[in-house]
Amino acid sequence: MCLHTCPPCPCLTTGDPCEPCRMTVKDRETEVVHLSNSINSVGQAESSLSEPDLGISSGGTVKERGRSRGWVLSGIISVNLLILGCALVSGSAFNSVAISSANLQVFLIILLLLTTIWMLYYQIYTSREDRAILYKDSHAGPVWLRAGLVLFGVLSLIMDIFKIANYVGYLHCDSAIKVAFPVVQLVFLVVQTYFLWIHSKDCVQLQKNVTRCGLMLTLSTNLILWMAAVTEESLHQTTIPEDTQNTSGYSGRRMYIAKASYGDDKCKCSYSSCSIFKEAYYYLYPFNIEYSLFASAMAYVMWKNVGRIADEHHHSHSKFRVKDVVLGPVLGILLVVAGLATFIVYEVEVEDDYGDTRAKAVMMHFIMNVVIMSLMSVATVVGCTIYRIDQREHVSDKNPTRTLDVGLLVGASIGQFIISYFTIVAMVGTKAKGYLDALNLAWAILTVIQIVVQNIFIIEGLHREPFHEVEPLTVFSNPYVIQGTKELCNIEGSDSKSSPELKAHNPHSHTSQMPHSEEHRPKLSWKRRVLKEVCAFLLLANIILWIMPAFGARPQFDHSTETDFYQFSMWAAIVNIGLPFGIFYRMHSVASLFEVYVIS
Repeated sequence: MCLHTCPPCPCLTTGDPCEPCRMTVKDRETEVVHLSNSINSVGQAESSLSEPDLGISSGGTVKERGRSRGWVLSGIISVNLLILGCALVSGSAFNSVAISSANLQVFLIILLLLTTIWMLYYQIYTSREDRAILYKDSHAGPVWLRAGLVLFGVLSLIMDIFKIANYVGYLHCDSAIKVAFPVVQLVFLVVQTYFLWIHSKDCVQLQKNVTRCGLMLTLSTNLILWMAAVTEESLHQTTIPEDTQNTSGYSGRRMYIAKASYGDDKCKCSYSSCSIFKEAYYYLYPFNIEYSLFASAMAYVMWKNVGRIADEHHHSHSKFRVKDVVLGPVLGILLVVAGLATFIVYEVEVEDDYGDTRAKAVMMHFIMNVVIMSLMSVATVVGCTIYRIDQREHVSDKNPTRTLDVGLLVGASIGQFIISYFTIVAMVGTKAKGYLDALNLAWAILTVIQIVVQNIFIIEGLHREPFHEVEPLTVFSNPYVIQGTKELCNIEGSDSKSSPELKAHNPHSHTSQMPHSEEHRPKLSWKRRVLKEVCAFLLLANIILWIMPAFGARPQFDHSTETDFYQFSMWAAIVNIGLPFGIFYRMHSVASLFEVYVIS
C-alpha cells in the first residue's frame, strides 16, 4: 500500500503501471490472500475443536448401542435355552410324558459339546491376540472360589467315572447314550474348570458380542445341568409311597438305589458290583450340583466384565491368617462334630420300622438344628453390633462380583424361607400338638431369624472397606547426612563410636531389615478379633447345615404333620423347589463369610 501524499502517478491514467505501482498492487493482493488464509485457518481450527466432540459423542453412542445389542442377543439365547431345558427336564421327570432320560441326555450332550468348543476357541483366540484382554477384574474369581470350584470339579469327575462304570453294565439292554453322556460331561468338566481358573478375571475387549453369547451359553448349560441333577435327586428322595396309609412319604436310601436311573427291573446289570457304583455316585451328587452353580456364577461375572475397563486402584490385597482367632474356630469345629454325629445316628435310625425309634431320631435332629440356629443367631447379632460401632467406610466403586454375591445370597435364601413359613403355618394350623411339632415350629422360626440377621451381617461386611494395618512409625534418615555428621564429629574430636540414635535410625542396621517380623506385626484390635471369631464360627456352622440336607436328611418327610396338612404331592413340590435353593444358600454363605473374614 502506498502511503505517499504526493499527487497520483501519471501511469494510472495511461493504463500502463510503472514498477513502483506494480509492486504496490502485488503487496495488496498478497495481504488479501494472507487475510483470507488466516480466516480459513481459524474456521478450520474451530471445526477441528468441535468435530472431536461430535466424534466422541457419536462413538460413545455407537459403543453403547453395540453393548446393548450384545446384551440383548446373549440374553435371548440364554432365556430360550433355559426354557427349552426346563421343559425337557420337567417332561423327563414324569412317566406319563413321552420324554425319556435318553432324550434329555442327547440334548445335554449337544449343549456340552457346543460349550466345550466355544471355550477352546476362546482360549486359543485370546492367547494369540495380545489386545483381547487388556484389563483384569481383581475382585472376580478369588482364589478360594476357584479352589472350591476345583474341589467340586474333581468330585464331579469321580462321580462321572462311577456312572460310566455303572452304565456299562446295562449296554446289552439299554441305550448307549447313558454311557456317552457322562463321558462328554467328564471332558466338559476338565475344560471348564481350566477355563474358569485361568480366565475368570478377564475383561474382554475384542469380539465382545461373540464372547457375551458364548458366556451365556456356558451359563445356560450349567444351569440346565443343575436343574437336571436337582430334579433327579429330588424325585428319588420323595418317591410317592405305594401304601396310601404311609403319609410320611419317606423314600429310603435302599429305595433310591433300587430305582435310580432305571424305573423297572427288566434291564439287569451284567455284573454284580453295579449297586456299589450306584451308591457311590449317589453321595457325590451334592458336589456336582454345587459345581454347576459355582460355574454359573463365575460365568455371569465374566459376562458382566466384557468390555469393562477395570479399575484396580481401590483393591486391597488381604491375606488369610488364623492368628489370634481361637474361640470361633473351636466352637465351630465342635458344632460340626456334634452335627455329624447326630446326622449319622439320624440317618441310621430313621429307617427303622418302629415308631419310637424313628420319633427319637427325628427329635434328636430337631434339637440339634434348634441349638445350631440359636447359637448362630446370637453370634450374628454380636457381629452386627460390632458393625454399628465400627467407623470403616463403605465401598463406593461398582463391582459386579459384589452385586452378584448379594443377589445370590438374598435370592437363594427365599427357598429356605418358603419351607420355613409353610412349616410355621402347618404347625400353627394344627396347634403344634406334641413335642415334635413344638420343636419343628421352633426350628422354623429360628431359621427365619437366623437367615435374616446373617444376610444383614454378610451384606454389611462385603460392602465395608477392608481394615488397613497401621505399620509402626519408622523414621527414615539420609545416610549421606549421617555420614557427613559423623565426619564432622571426627573432625571436632568427638568419640569415634557412632551415636545410639544414629544406630537406631540407620536404615542399614540389623533391626531395620526386619519390619515384618512377628514382634513388629501389629496385634488385632478387639473389633477385628470379634468379627473374625464370628465369621469363623458362622462359616463352620453353615458347612454342617449344608452337609445334612445335601446328603439326604429329609425331616420334612420323616415328620408327618406337614404331609397331612398339605397332602403329599403339594408338600413334595414345596420341598423340592425350596430345598435346593436352601442348600445352595448355605454353601454360598460359606464363600461370602470367608471373604468377610479375610477383609476383616
